[in-house]
Amino acid sequence: MKPLHVLAIPLLAASLVAQAQSKQPNMPMPMKEPAQSQNTSNALTDAVVQRIEAAAGEVVLKHGDIPNLAMPPMTMAFDADKKTLSGLKVGDKVRFHAEIVDGRPKLTRVEHVR
Repeated sequence: MKPLHVLAIPLLAASLVAQAQSKQPNMPMPMKEPAQSQNTSNALTDAVVQRIEAAAGEVVLKHGDIPNLAMPPMTMAFDADKKTLSGLKVGDKVRFHAEIVDGRPKLTRVEHVR
């Protein structure tokens, strides 16, 4: 049979390691910044105008991926100013840029695709 002090050494070592770890300040894990390059933040997205609600200041687009908003392709409404809406009609193919403004997606740039 092994002497008691030989059996106690591994337990003491484990206890010391646990104490040392608990005394270290909590280090936050480094967070990765979103992968957003200059190209992505100003990228234009292809879309087709589905509906225009001029009175509501809204346009519904069936669009592709919107990288700067991390939004997959879908059909949805965007806020738009009257000048932007006046240049659009249902069925137009466009390229656009949108940002979140006051918690809502808003068109900030629209170009007709020729």
